[in-house]
Amino acid sequence: QVQLVESGGGLVQAGGSLRLSCAASGRTFSTDTMGWFRQAPGKEREFVAAWRRGATYYGNSVKGRFTISRDVAKNTVTLQMYSLKPEDTAVYYCAAGPAWPVAAQTGYNYWGQGTQVTVSS
Repeated sequence: QVQLVESGGGLVQAGGSLRLSCAASGRTFSTDTMGWFRQAPGKEREFVAAWRRGATYYGNSVKGRFTISRDVAKNTVTLQMYSLKPEDTAVYYCAAGPAWPVAAQTGYNYWGQGTQVTVSS
C-alpha cells in the first residue's frame, strides 16, 4: 500500500502562484509514475501533470504555467503553479502508480484525499 498526503492548497488571486506538495509513504517502489489531477465542480477529473522516470508531462491547459518535480529520495512530488486563473479552481489530487500513458487515470493505484485550490478573479 502507498499513502499519499497532499498539502499546500488555498485561496489565491488570479495571476498568483501556489505550490502543492504530495508526500508518499509505504510501498513507494510501486510509484513509477506520480501525477496530479484536478476536478472542478460539475466537471470530470482531468489530468494536470505527471512525473515518470525523470520525464515530465503536462495537460494542455497548464502547459507553460505549472511545473512538476519529484524528490525520489524523499518520496515527494511537487506541483508549482504560476499565473493562476479562475478556471484553475478545483480540488487537486495526487496519484501514484505504474501509469502509462500518464494521463490515464486507470493507471494510478493510489490517490490522495485532495486539496482545494481556489483562484479568485
